[in-house]
This record gives sequence, C-alpha cells and structure tokens, in this order.
Amino acid sequence: MLTTMLVEDHAPFREMVRDDILSRFSSINVIEASNGEEAFKGLASNPIDLTFMDIGLQGQNGLELTQKIKSDNQDNVVVMLSGYDSDEYRKAALQSGANGFIGKESVDLMAQISTVVGCFHGAKEAGRSKPGCLSV
Repeated sequence: MLTTMLVEDHAPFREMVRDDILSRFSSINVIEASNGEEAFKGLASNPIDLTFMDIGLQGQNGLELTQKIKSDNQDNVVVMLSGYDSDEYRKAALQSGANGFIGKESVDLMAQISTVVGCFHGAKEAGRSKPGCLSV
C-alpha cells in the first residue's frame, strides 16, 4: 500500500487534498502533519513513499524541513507545495532537495497532485520502489 504524507498547516487545504486523494485512490494510506514535529513523528512510525510539503509552515518552514528529511534519507520523495509559484520559490525548493514543485494557485492543482500520486501508486502496485514519471 502506498503511503503519502501531507505536511500542511492550513487544515482546510490539507483536508481537501487528503479527501481528493482518497476519493481517487481508495487503497492509499494518507498521513497528515501540520508542522515539522508531526512530520518527523509520521516519518518515524510509517514508511512514507511520497510527501507533499507546504513551503510556508509555521516555525520550521518546508524548505528547512525538506533539507532535514533529505539529509536523513535521500530516497524520500518530496514535492513542494506553495501559494507563491515563482521561479525563485521553485529554485529554493529544488535547492532544499525537493523532487518537484506544484503551485497551490494552479488551476489544475488537484489534477497535478493526482498525477504524481497515481504515478507512485502504479509503481508500488507493480512492485517498483521508484516510479520514473515524476515530472512536476
């Protein structure tokens, strides 16, 4: 079973993303975290396949959190989410170690998230640990 973690401090947005993922992929486990502390608890107690990370978290921001996650395990796949879709934010996300970036204001936000989740879900179902289709 694919396990996805949503690290987002805005509960209504986190719940919307979770509900959309679960409506499209009923056999996926979704772990939720509202801050860095909860994210690390989730990582410690679950094998996470894919993380969607908000850049603008309270306290430790998503860029710092991604750097810590990636320093512990380069194989963790992190896709950064931000309401500020600019080249500067995309570059900062990639420099922090994120594997991809999706702007929250994108008209096809849920479709983009679903595409990434579907890619990982398909790879997991096929017995592959890593998909070859992450292109966000």
